[in-house]
Amino acid sequence: MIGGWFRRGKDQTPRLPEERGPLACAIGGAFRIDTLGIEASLASGEPAMGAPAGGDFIVTAIGVARLDGASELTRYYDDDHRMVQVIAAPGGGADTITDVSLYAPWDSVVPAGRAEWDRWTGPRGLIGAPSYDADGIVYARYWGSGNAQADLVEFVETVDDGSTKRDIHQRCMLYARDVGTGEEMLLINIERDLSHHAREEGGAISFIIGYGLGTADIERV
Repeated sequence: MIGGWFRRGKDQTPRLPEERGPLACAIGGAFRIDTLGIEASLASGEPAMGAPAGGDFIVTAIGVARLDGASELTRYYDDDHRMVQVIAAPGGGADTITDVSLYAPWDSVVPAGRAEWDRWTGPRGLIGAPSYDADGIVYARYWGSGNAQADLVEFVETVDDGSTKRDIHQRCMLYARDVGTGEEMLLINIERDLSHHAREEGGAISFIIGYGLGTADIERV
């Protein structure tokens, strides 16, 4: 081992950051996102957070989760906790993408105890109900049909920021509503970090607003 420390003559070219996911972008890499189509579709409505900002998106972390045997979720995060979410075939490239969305955080809640958690996630909880009323803004459930309570989608996302990796257990439900001529999505996500320290602290509920993109709306820069 000591000899290895002093060995010379090997290729000392710095290794480039690994390009990851179907959009082939590394941590520290960037996208340029064109949101003009989204802005046009929302112009005659009232989006919850205003139209999403386009422009450069610097990737500071990447998350990956296997959804089922045929699809994998990849999330590219920036420092503002926005995410470009991509669903594609496991290990697939851009030609296997079935969905691309841009999400931004809207709100969060940390339930105080078991009764409060039951109000959100119990058998008749707010999350999974046919509709969700966010202070007068009503969204219809996107996943699951009928008027019965729907089961939440559950998965573990491994998030890498280049220095540490964390496994985040997530239970979520997607809601949507028409805004102008477009569609606004509300992802309600129950997050729990599976590290020992975080397990002791409990979880949180995040409310994330999103809009669909096309692959042509995202350019590597």
